[in-house]
Amino acid sequence: MEILKEKFTKSLGLPFQELLPESAIQQVLDELKIKYRCRLFDPFVTLWAFLSQVLDTDKSCHSAVSKIIAYLAGEGVELPSTDTSGYCQARARIPEKLLEKLFGRAAKSLEEKVTCEYLWCGRNVKVIDGSTVSMPDTLENQKAYPQPKTQKPGCGFPIAKIGVIFSLATGAAVALCIDVLNTHDIKLARKLYQFLNPLDILLGDRAFCAYADIAAIKNLGCEAIFRKHQSRTTSIRKGRIVGNCDKLVTWYKPKICPKGLSKDDFDALPPSRTVREIYYYIIIPGFRTQRVSLITTLLDTTTYSSLKLVELYGKRWHVELDLRHLKSTLGMDVLRCLTPSMVRKEIYVYLLAYNLLRSLMWSAGTTYGTSPLRLSLQGTRHHLNNFIPQLLVATSTQRHQIYRTFLKVIVHKVVPTRPGRSEPRVRKRRPKSYPLMKQPRHELRRQLQTA
Repeated sequence: MEILKEKFTKSLGLPFQELLPESAIQQVLDELKIKYRCRLFDPFVTLWAFLSQVLDTDKSCHSAVSKIIAYLAGEGVELPSTDTSGYCQARARIPEKLLEKLFGRAAKSLEEKVTCEYLWCGRNVKVIDGSTVSMPDTLENQKAYPQPKTQKPGCGFPIAKIGVIFSLATGAAVALCIDVLNTHDIKLARKLYQFLNPLDILLGDRAFCAYADIAAIKNLGCEAIFRKHQSRTTSIRKGRIVGNCDKLVTWYKPKICPKGLSKDDFDALPPSRTVREIYYYIIIPGFRTQRVSLITTLLDTTTYSSLKLVELYGKRWHVELDLRHLKSTLGMDVLRCLTPSMVRKEIYVYLLAYNLLRSLMWSAGTTYGTSPLRLSLQGTRHHLNNFIPQLLVATSTQRHQIYRTFLKVIVHKVVPTRPGRSEPRVRKRRPKSYPLMKQPRHELRRQLQTA
């Protein structure tokens, strides 16, 4: 166990020493009063192995156990079994609360590194959005996260809905909420508002633009910038004009309590609120949206000009890229765990690994004078996996030199800026000509046997 802890500290611990040192893991274990036996897969080794598993391109438990055996080979100790049962049981023993707290601490530690030069008008901007993840088709997963009702039983996969808040300055995930598929984005958002800090600005699309939510955000000492919901009509005559395509309008409390809002929360809403509405047109070829109306609680037209707000809303697209990094680049789109509890743990480990990669990009960018958001997350993961063997065999002095080189090569992979880029939404590579699965697998097997 001590050999493995040393190996993981050299390979993953050094790159992530600022956000996830061994002392931070021990502190959370003490806070949660978690007791564990002195065995091969203790919480430290299991967590490091879990992290390396999601960062690897081969995410199988067999690959993770093989890596552990490779670490122990040549150390003169008895090698563990190649069976994955012990490692899988160790992952199941890790409390979900431990991973949730470690994810939150990593996000908070990275947020504390943000300086004024990376803020927008001196304010920290958070971006919110929702997405879905798929998981293996087991009875337990189907019960907790049912598949879409449009799919026949046995022909679909359980799907969970996630709501995530990202930091616009660092690109890191700040907060996470997990629920069933048919949960509306705004319901997830109301569980995430507690993670906002005073003076934060929450940026989101029109799904989050509701009277009650704007009031809730203001009560937290924060501000909101949302695209106007399609159910609200735009009237040029109403409101006080404060600039070109910029006016102040008064919104009134709904007459009926909206769905998903408790009676007490509805009664506590103010009778009216003044918001600012900015509308503009998009004339870029290939863009689906032609006109955009923004609603914001930032009423100071001098500090927050309409041009600044329009440019800021254009950066909302970063949340789509962040979710794509999680789901496509890291592979969180299709999870591998067979129970709902392990599915939630897997999601937290993915977001923890994502934040750790973002911390490397932040360190590399700030050290060598490049914007951390311009660096490639995929390239960072490739460099990390390729530098780990060198970190393992290096001496303590060599490791820090290799680490500095590691940060320097991360900066070499800069994503080019492509403003106004538009691409047709088509696929060139043809899929296989197999028909879609419209019957459960056991029925299809029976048909093959009787044919």
